[in-house]
Amino acid sequence: MFSTTWRAVRRTPFWAQIIGGLVLGIALGLVARSGDVAWLSATLEKIGSIFVGLLFLAVPPLVFTAIVTSIANLRNVTNAARLAARTLLWFMVTSLIAVVIGMAIGLITHPGSGGGFDTAHAAKPDHAGSWLDFLTGIIPTNIVTSFSEVNVLQIVFLAVVVGIAAVKTGAKAEPFLKLNESVLAIVQKGLWWIIRLAPLGTLGLIGKSVSQYGWDLLKPLATFTADVYIGCALVLFGVYPLLLALFARVSPVQFFRGVWPATQLAFVSRSSVGTMPLTQRVTERMGVPREYASFAVPFGATTKMDGCAAIYPALASIFVAEAFGVHLGIKDYLLIAFVSVIGSAATAGLTGAIVMLTLTLSTLGLPLAGVGLLLAIDPILDMMRTATNVTGQAVIPILVAAKEKILDREQFARAHTLPLWEEEAPEAVEAPEREAVPA
Repeated sequence: MFSTTWRAVRRTPFWAQIIGGLVLGIALGLVARSGDVAWLSATLEKIGSIFVGLLFLAVPPLVFTAIVTSIANLRNVTNAARLAARTLLWFMVTSLIAVVIGMAIGLITHPGSGGGFDTAHAAKPDHAGSWLDFLTGIIPTNIVTSFSEVNVLQIVFLAVVVGIAAVKTGAKAEPFLKLNESVLAIVQKGLWWIIRLAPLGTLGLIGKSVSQYGWDLLKPLATFTADVYIGCALVLFGVYPLLLALFARVSPVQFFRGVWPATQLAFVSRSSVGTMPLTQRVTERMGVPREYASFAVPFGATTKMDGCAAIYPALASIFVAEAFGVHLGIKDYLLIAFVSVIGSAATAGLTGAIVMLTLTLSTLGLPLAGVGLLLAIDPILDMMRTATNVTGQAVIPILVAAKEKILDREQFARAHTLPLWEEEAPEAVEAPEREAVPA
């Protein structure tokens, strides 16, 4: 009986499992909120927290080994420096577009005006981000603390240094790189198992949000919430498809069919780093060479944040300024754009964008107490922000690979028909021959 049920579940498309968990989570959340069933609310919260905890458990070894391996793999890619430069350039261009969209929406809708917000009792964040914190926080003082506290920026710094040192060392470092690749493969396999629990995690996370916050919480911040979702949707379904059609000459519809599993997981998990293995898998499945994808996706998962680091801080800065009666000039909007493009790594690929927001507010000289007005709805906003982040992290490798003529276009066209999980690969489906990366 169990084996029959399990086979039926495995045959159900991953997106359908996620949607099922979403619908059931909303229903159970409403039941928990409307009735005297505290145990149900506690159970939903526990399910969600266990799922997120499992994702976070894999973050330190995943980020470190993925970055080291990606740097080592760049040795096998022609014009690696040009690929890296183009990737970074596209990250900055799309971030600039996203922040301009965020500012435009904020200037049109005025999300902080006329809301009657109680700014006198707005709580300041426990810790405010600053440029000094950001710059000094990159360099670790204790390696063990960096990993135990999941400081992603410091882990990335260590991984980059170790990866470059290993490449420069040459043959003597090969055993270390082989061990690193083995550890990465083991971590990714374990994370695949965790990702397969995403429908159950969706049920708990969405159910907890509905039971704890309900819909009443959104009323005083309805304009701001709508602005964030609309801004992310414009980037997600407007900017990205346009860039893919114009610069990569690929079908946006085919892209979304291929990337959708990662977008869905990002929406419910609220973690770019936690979604990273799936993002890399769908990116490779869409024809991006593994040698390049293994660099671009981990790099993007820690620095490419169009939702959290561009649209959101732009809108939030306008909201806080209007709520506290502070006028923003041209210089302030230029500062918002600068901070968003340069400081996106401060979001660190984990849930939430409070560090980036406090960094932006402190740069503009806006009251940090304004963060307290937005904290309550942050989980609701973070779902759409993270889905935008992760989708963008798959867009850029495709753009760069297409420009470098290393994108397997035949595989891209049929990416959605290829197995998502290695163990599901049917015998009838043969792996397509990948176009070799020029040597």
